[in-house]
Amino acid sequence: MGNTDNTLYITIEQLRVGLYVHLDLNWTEHPFSFSSFKIKNQDQIDIISGLGLQRIRYDPAKSDSMPLPPAPAAEAAVPTKPTPLPPAEQQTMPPVRTEVPRGKQERIEQLKHIRDEILHVEKQFNLASKTVKGIIGGVARRPERSRHQAEALVDEMVETIISDAGVVMHAMSQAVGEGAYVHSLNVAVLSLMLAKALDLGARDIKHLGLGAVFHDIGKLAIASEVVHKTESLTAEEQALMEHHCYHGADIARKLGLSIRETEIILQHHECFDGSGYPRRLTGDKISLLSTIVAIANAYDNLVNPPNIADALTPYEALSHLFAFKREKFQEAPLRTFIHCLGVYPPGSIVHLSNEMLGLVLSVNTSNSLKPKVLVYDPNIPVDEALIIDMGKEDDLSITQSLRPGQLPREIYAYLSSCKNVTYYLEPNKQNQAK
Repeated sequence: MGNTDNTLYITIEQLRVGLYVHLDLNWTEHPFSFSSFKIKNQDQIDIISGLGLQRIRYDPAKSDSMPLPPAPAAEAAVPTKPTPLPPAEQQTMPPVRTEVPRGKQERIEQLKHIRDEILHVEKQFNLASKTVKGIIGGVARRPERSRHQAEALVDEMVETIISDAGVVMHAMSQAVGEGAYVHSLNVAVLSLMLAKALDLGARDIKHLGLGAVFHDIGKLAIASEVVHKTESLTAEEQALMEHHCYHGADIARKLGLSIRETEIILQHHECFDGSGYPRRLTGDKISLLSTIVAIANAYDNLVNPPNIADALTPYEALSHLFAFKREKFQEAPLRTFIHCLGVYPPGSIVHLSNEMLGLVLSVNTSNSLKPKVLVYDPNIPVDEALIIDMGKEDDLSITQSLRPGQLPREIYAYLSSCKNVTYYLEPNKQNQAK
């Protein structure tokens, strides 16, 4: 974690399997995945011995063994706590090594590739978010154009979602635009992901995508102070809000949307047990496409509520849906939704088995237990932070999910550069290559 208060110094000769060590080198100057780790075998000790370090920091609290006894000559020479060098000597000391060791260059290239992928997906998300803003903004003045724009956007997303390669779901590092447009895009992306997992056909998925993009369009007919209110709604305000489903269906007909797409807009707040609105429908009177959008909508509202102080983590939101909302949705789609997002959904802050902390950036929906994780390391600037593909780290696992409030402020700021959680999809290029 980068805290040196509990660390001591030992010589190279004192290294043994089970010690948790910190290498005081730049990440590019050693071949290991992390600069802090627990020694697992003699090969790692041999590699550390060749790095040119005179002494090694280790953390007794995280170690499974004690260092070997120091050699008599070295015992007096090695301090147990760091001794700062004089400023003049610090300036003249040459670096231990400057070349990138064998094996690390491949990891650097992998990291660059992951960063390039993330930047590409974020650009695609930004474009899609701006497109949704334009679509919704033009509904009143240019309804036919808005529908065509929405169809083009959904066609592109459907092409991604139905590819045989599967998809990778990303949590964006920054949300752009107003929350309403990002919410519509989130619900569309999450709905398409669930539809793919339920093996729906391409035509159904396209109907679903259009209904999801426009699911809240009826809120244009509700006063903005009611729509964007962060406090609890009065009974009168709640009645107005419930009417947005009817308003949405009216607008959908003016847009020329199909019956199935209009049905999604009308039913996306209906619940399996009859507790939803506006018509208190039950069971199979609610279409499957409407249920899919209802699940995605409920999840995103928990993660990104009007009052950000009420936000749940992605992990908590899934747990909440299953524990308290199960009776409101068909069980099979809800279970599939939870499975698709994985045990640790994108945007989750997690504790790793090597004692480090990270933020789940993306989940391969065909292998949800192996996400990509941005790792907190105070010795590495945030814009150069390590991103680990856990699919390539056999001995690394996630041990638990954490709430942001459980982290020191500086660690949370490092891992999470935005308050909202937004999602986007890309084809699984690794599977395509195979």
